[in-house]
Amino acid sequence: MARVLGIDPGTKRCGIAVTDSVPTMAFPRPAIARDDATMVRLRELVDEEAIAVIVIGRPIALSGRDTASTSDADKFFSQVQEHFNGVSVVQWDERLTTREAQKSLSEAGLTTKESRQRLDSAAAVIMLQNYVDGLNAE
Repeated sequence: MARVLGIDPGTKRCGIAVTDSVPTMAFPRPAIARDDATMVRLRELVDEEAIAVIVIGRPIALSGRDTASTSDADKFFSQVQEHFNGVSVVQWDERLTTREAQKSLSEAGLTTKESRQRLDSAAAVIMLQNYVDGLNAE
């Protein structure tokens, strides 16, 4: 079975996570800059890792309402869909993943400065793991 790519889209960079081939576990990859070359870098990653599904995080307020970040993630989702024919692209609720990632990195003993480089991909891992766990529960 092919791997699943998780993307936590931010305004400056995207956190990246990839599953094993089963898929049962999510692993972090370096975050990528969100700029004019983002789709090119994602294409390289999709080809390198034999990705069959791309999961885009969709941030929603705790109240369940959309926010400015939700709108941005929806636009990013549409861009990814346009650029990746033949690859399934889905959205997944990523509420509280950044907060959970911050807590985990802090508990691992990383300072705020040290965790800043890893935070986006740590949040992507949590989001992707939640997605995979949901698939495996069916």
